[in-house]
Amino acid sequence: MSTKPAPVLDRLDHKLPALLQADSGRTLEELGDTIGLSPSAVQRRIARYRADGLLLRQVAVLDPGRLDGVVLATVFVTLEKESVALHRAFQDRMRAAPEVQQCYDLAGSRDYLVIIAVTGMRACREAVDRLFMTDPNIRRFDTHFVFDAVKTGLALPTAGAGA
Repeated sequence: MSTKPAPVLDRLDHKLPALLQADSGRTLEELGDTIGLSPSAVQRRIARYRADGLLLRQVAVLDPGRLDGVVLATVFVTLEKESVALHRAFQDRMRAAPEVQQCYDLAGSRDYLVIIAVTGMRACREAVDRLFMTDPNIRRFDTHFVFDAVKTGLALPTAGAGA
């Protein structure tokens, strides 16, 4: 998460990011028609979101059910020792691993939740062994395989509960 202050957003700034998160492939004209702005005004706002660090990147989302052999797994991780340096080292390793799709630092009895995507069980075993079994600071990890992705998404709310 960023340490930059949150950008000031007006009413339209709450609508446009929601539309982009739902489908960033929509044209500037479609987006503008939906929220009542010209395509050039939409483009300026999107450029401001990028400059402010609000919009990090635009990606294509693939359906794992349409790809043969994709294995998704969640891994709960508990560290042996805790320090800023040890957490940073673990986080850096997770960021560098292409199999790691998401990694969350947790409160509670477990330290991290890691989401892994690989092509096949053998690749999953190899990734889990490399990422978790070889780290002497991991006390315990529990791997759970995903049968079905019931709901996925990364869309974030832009307005507070009172907005």
